[in-house]
Amino acid sequence: MEDQRGRNRYWRQATMVRTSIALVAVGAAFWWGPQSLLAAPAAPAPPELISLRLAAGKSQIISTSVPIKRASIANPAIADTVLISNTQIYLIAKTMGSTTLTIWREGDHVSAVYDIGVSPDLLRLQQEVSEMFPEETGIRMSAGQEGIHLSGRVSSAVVLARVLAAAESYAPAKVKNMLEVEAGQQVLLEVRIAEMNRALIKRLGFNLNYAVPGGFGVTLLNQLTNLNFTPTVSGGNPIDQIVTSTISAVGGFKSGNMTWTMFIDALKEEDLVKVLARPALVSLSGQEASFLAGGEFPIPVPQAFGVTTIQFKKFGVGLNFTPTVLSDQQINIAVSPEVSELDFANGLRQQGFNVPLITSRRASTVIQVKDGQSFMIGGLLKDNVTEIIRQFPVLGDIPILGALFRSSQFQKNETELVIIVSTHMVKPLKMAEQRLPTDYYVEPNDFEFFLMGMIEQGGFGGQAGQVRPGAESLAR
Repeated sequence: MEDQRGRNRYWRQATMVRTSIALVAVGAAFWWGPQSLLAAPAAPAPPELISLRLAAGKSQIISTSVPIKRASIANPAIADTVLISNTQIYLIAKTMGSTTLTIWREGDHVSAVYDIGVSPDLLRLQQEVSEMFPEETGIRMSAGQEGIHLSGRVSSAVVLARVLAAAESYAPAKVKNMLEVEAGQQVLLEVRIAEMNRALIKRLGFNLNYAVPGGFGVTLLNQLTNLNFTPTVSGGNPIDQIVTSTISAVGGFKSGNMTWTMFIDALKEEDLVKVLARPALVSLSGQEASFLAGGEFPIPVPQAFGVTTIQFKKFGVGLNFTPTVLSDQQINIAVSPEVSELDFANGLRQQGFNVPLITSRRASTVIQVKDGQSFMIGGLLKDNVTEIIRQFPVLGDIPILGALFRSSQFQKNETELVIIVSTHMVKPLKMAEQRLPTDYYVEPNDFEFFLMGMIEQGGFGGQAGQVRPGAESLAR
């Protein structure tokens, strides 16, 4: 009986302990709250980045599935937005570049992010170029946020310039040009320079020498003669006149004790100069070419501390030209021909150097011609007349006899310059099909050179059709 009561007491105590533990667990659950009994909710996923491309000046409507609380554009100068409803935004592209559009929903959660790129209106540019040049089918265009890229080939430099101008209007200073002009844009310029220069000089002058015992007299008009004073013990004439290079005649006579000597400068000189040059140059379209048949003359230039340097000045027949091919038949040319020569007669002497005067005739013009046409630059005339009379007062005005007391000079210069320019579109030729002037020269043998006096076989210029040995190999 006692054992039965002990077992009952043990089970009552165990039941109370289990009940206490359960109550403690329930109390702890209510104390810490229901969060400790449930799993934590997952964080919202980040919004997807949406790429959107627009042409400058275009617009697009963006629709969302959730109401829009607010929207923000990173760079309003590139694109702008207008909220037209709680689920639609009106996007306007302004200028080239890239920016970002962010949209928030309720609860300040980001619902969408747009990467917006604005490029030039390439479709409109392509239509404009096609309307201007329908035959230009080799032009390729691509547009990006950094500008417009042009590639392919065009037929002429004029088309290239106009296409670039059209692209610049859509993307100022952001056009990358990789267009090429088709081959065959080489220009041959043939220039013929003809000049006739006539000069007429007339001079008449006298210097007199009069000597008597105990006296003398001389005239030195125009410095035809120079004086040399030599004192004499006997009392003779101490004056000697030195003849210069301008004196053309000397005469004298003696009458009693009087001695007369006459130095005469009488000259008539006619000069005729003919200048003919035919330079020919080939240049690419847009590139300058130059030609000079002449040389360079050294001119001393004094510097500080007694140092003299040398500068070289060009003279001769020169030509500078820049061709621009506008089309298959139109050529724009900037041409500057020049003819210059050294004039030592009118130069100067500096530090022991004879520095000549450089007489130049030049012309510069820009014209437009067709392939094979020529133009002439004429009217370059110069007519100078110079008259110089030196005389003694009163004596020089006496008719006829006054000529003995005058020195007269008449000079006339006439110059006429004509320049003719011809243009041709050219292409490279095969060397094997060309002939050189030296190909027809054949050296004479000893018999022909020493006994026959021939400087080449067949006489001057060689025989027709005769080609020297080795010319064929050089042509290859």
